[in-house]
Amino acid sequence: MPADSGMAFVLVPHLDPTQKGIMPEIIQRITKMQVFRVEDGMKVQPNNIYVIPPNKDMSIFHCTLHLLEPEAPRGLRMPIDHFFRHLAEDQQEKAVCIILSGMGSDGTLGLKAIKEKLGMAMVQDPETAKYDVMPRNAIETGLVDYVLAPDAMPEKLISYVTHVTHVPKVKPIVEGSALSALPKILLLLRDKTGHDFSLYKKNMLYRRIERRMSVHQINNIAHYVRFLQENSHELKLLFKELLIGVTSFFRDPEAFQILKEKALMPLIKGKIKDSTLRVWVPGCATGEEAYSIAMMIKECIEKVKQKNMFKIQIFATDIDKEAIDRARQGIFPSNITADVTAERIERFFEKIDDNYQIKKEIREMIVFAPQNIIMDPPFIKVDLISCRNLLIYLSSELQKKLLPLFFYALNPGGILFLGSSETIGSFNDMFNIVDNKWKIFKRKEIVASHQPVLELPLPYAFTKAKGVDKISRELGTNIPEMIQKIVLETISPPVVVVNESGDIIYLTGRTGKYLEPPVGRANLNIYAMAREGLRFELAGAMRKALKEKRPVIVKGLDIANNGGKIEVNITVKPFGEPDSLRGMLMIVFEEAQISDKNVTSAKARGRMSHRKEVEALEKELKHTKEYLQTVIEEMETSQEELKATNEELQSTNEELQSANEELTTSKEELQSLNEELVTVNAEMQNKIDELSVANNDMKNLLDSTEIATIFLDNNLNIKRFTSPATKIMNLILSDIGRPITHIVSNLKYENMVQDSEEVIKTLVYKEIIVQSKDDRWYQMRIMPYRTTDNIIDGVVITFVDITGRKRTEKELADAKEELSRILDALAKIETINAHSAEGADLSVVLDEIIQTAIIIAGADKGNIQILDPETRSLKIIAHRGFEAPFLNFWNTVGEDQGSCGTAFGQRQRIIVEDVTESPIFKDKTVLDVQLAAGVRAVCSTPIVSHSGEILGMLSTHYKEPHKPDERTLVLTDLLVRITADIIERMRRAEG
Repeated sequence: MPADSGMAFVLVPHLDPTQKGIMPEIIQRITKMQVFRVEDGMKVQPNNIYVIPPNKDMSIFHCTLHLLEPEAPRGLRMPIDHFFRHLAEDQQEKAVCIILSGMGSDGTLGLKAIKEKLGMAMVQDPETAKYDVMPRNAIETGLVDYVLAPDAMPEKLISYVTHVTHVPKVKPIVEGSALSALPKILLLLRDKTGHDFSLYKKNMLYRRIERRMSVHQINNIAHYVRFLQENSHELKLLFKELLIGVTSFFRDPEAFQILKEKALMPLIKGKIKDSTLRVWVPGCATGEEAYSIAMMIKECIEKVKQKNMFKIQIFATDIDKEAIDRARQGIFPSNITADVTAERIERFFEKIDDNYQIKKEIREMIVFAPQNIIMDPPFIKVDLISCRNLLIYLSSELQKKLLPLFFYALNPGGILFLGSSETIGSFNDMFNIVDNKWKIFKRKEIVASHQPVLELPLPYAFTKAKGVDKISRELGTNIPEMIQKIVLETISPPVVVVNESGDIIYLTGRTGKYLEPPVGRANLNIYAMAREGLRFELAGAMRKALKEKRPVIVKGLDIANNGGKIEVNITVKPFGEPDSLRGMLMIVFEEAQISDKNVTSAKARGRMSHRKEVEALEKELKHTKEYLQTVIEEMETSQEELKATNEELQSTNEELQSANEELTTSKEELQSLNEELVTVNAEMQNKIDELSVANNDMKNLLDSTEIATIFLDNNLNIKRFTSPATKIMNLILSDIGRPITHIVSNLKYENMVQDSEEVIKTLVYKEIIVQSKDDRWYQMRIMPYRTTDNIIDGVVITFVDITGRKRTEKELADAKEELSRILDALAKIETINAHSAEGADLSVVLDEIIQTAIIIAGADKGNIQILDPETRSLKIIAHRGFEAPFLNFWNTVGEDQGSCGTAFGQRQRIIVEDVTESPIFKDKTVLDVQLAAGVRAVCSTPIVSHSGEILGMLSTHYKEPHKPDERTLVLTDLLVRITADIIERMRRAEG
């Protein structure tokens, strides 16, 4: 990395907590950036490197590093996850995590947290990592942006940061290109995945899209649309990006504790025998939330001692099928210990390799299924819905549809558990608050007529309000504008537009004289709002207008108004066009004009009062007759319709009776079939139990043999493997189904794949001796995998550890070589004896003795010294391998000089294993002579006569530090005795 990148780097390696560590010093040697060992409260500055100290956890808050004591002094720690989670909260979309070579799963959960906040994740290519477990676990999350070799990371990192910091954000509200591009992206996503994201929050969609654009360094959203069209894989990655739902076990532990105390415990205590506790977890992601609730339910049942009293059904659903598949397996990395207590790990999990798997009793409580909560029907009659951190990604209109859906799905008194950032909005009439901080609500009991209207399944588009807007959308036009235009073109008096049922669609003018709101609940129906004197005549006119499809005029209606009466004329006109208004009625109100003769004088009114009363009564009688005639006609029509309906019902009843007989027969058949299915199911259950036992027996058998075994299919994909195989191949449980070529081998053998392919082709097994990188030997056998039907379905590769046998073979070879050396030495000794007996020259015999001594001792050099009785000093008379400087220095040796003089003085063998560490050669001059001659070890053995007189010294010398073994010393002693005999014999011969 360049020293002026503008970035700050924080390193969180796994360090020995008992050692100080020198990593900052090591890193400083290879970078121009300043490297610091983190101290508590240190501010992060650009172009610097910060290294966590040993035995500390580290977090970051407002760009300041804080050191914390580890929660546990020993055991499994996850410092990388701990730091990444705090980094995500502190830096949001600016956070970048890079995971390099390492063991374990540390960093995986932290990576998810960073991706949730729209940060970037980069991981080392496992093929380039010395320890590939951490990179592989990170890649398996499916959230990694770049998988690169370390030498390619700096360039990509600089390009990404430069693009993010210098390219302006897309402004969806302002930029028309963004507005037009988003529907295209959503359309491509729907065609690829079958899911519509148009109801998700637009800002969230743009932020996720911008994230993917930054990864590919695309500046224009229109270009990104083109990129999506040309790269289907990017559509899948964008789909994953939009679905990022970072979850963990017991997220917000305090919330789960309150849920347990205030919701689950009362629900469980209220359950009766043979009932069912039903839970629905929509948006479950990889299942941590559902498993957390299942574990808590188990704990509550054990606490209240209601075991086996009722059934438990937990439905966990998500839009992501891959996440559902992973959730079903219930396998999680070892770093979940950061969120799950040791007691729960022990109680509810099983250790599998480096992972944890939820125990079968918990997995069987949960049904995982793919579900689109927007389109698919909900689960109903549930006691608890846990929908956390899902609603915050959805538009407010969709939230207003989902909350009634949750209300509908819950039993009376059921619990709704939302995320801390979510709310029920305006639906306080449906739910009571159990805990406001952690958003736990309880379903209210409300009158059936007040229950929300539910649309199942939910449509893709929603209306904003009832009444005119709803009808406008149903008819596909803007009714208020159209009506206003027609009214203004015709008349200007007060006008009301209603539908066939009398619901008011539009009002214009002052209609208060003719209509008034009814007492009680608001009702915008004209029949309910018509004033006294208008209701019956208006109803008749509306029916007549609809029936005859022509305008109907009613004059002279007396309407009660403010304690008096007014005379009104009404015109009811049906709409014939446009088509969108057909079936509606326009009602025009006109107040009747009072004639002059009626207001001339009170005297005139008095004379005509009797006549007016008669006319009023006649008028009322006429209206009554008309109304009665209308009622009679309607009654006759209703009777005819009822008669026809009755005939239809009789016919339907006969059909239903026939269908009932068929259903009865079908029921009997189904009962019989059900009995057969029950029998078959029992047999299948027995088979499953037997298969489970056989599978367990097979697993234990394979594990007990301690033979590494790998099963491959015909495409060399891994089907199964035993635990010992993980020492030979870097296998984990999630590798099942992957090609063997993707797995890193620890063998010093490259042709295993080719051999496997050859065995599949020829059906002839192969047996090869191979060696691993840790110097262990295995007998590898590759055999065809035959099914019971004698069909070849891959190969079986077994590895038998023969390291002991190989070691024994080597020891035997070494022993054989040693024995050969001894026999050669004994033959030499015999030769020396023979030459001595034949009277050979002493120098020749001594030269043969030196040669034999070097062979026996496995030495590099040697010499023989003879004692001069007069000077009591040793003189070299025969040697092998020495040059003049050494011979001149040690030509004459007195007592206690060097190893020979010391052996002479002490009258015993002296062994110096390393001259640089022996006090005999503490004098620098003496030591320099030894080292210059290439001597690092010396063995000096006195040559003693039968009378105990020292005759000389036999010395062997070694280039490297050395200690002779016991067998060598025994043979050397034998050679020394023979040498003493030869010297004495030759002296007697001379004297």
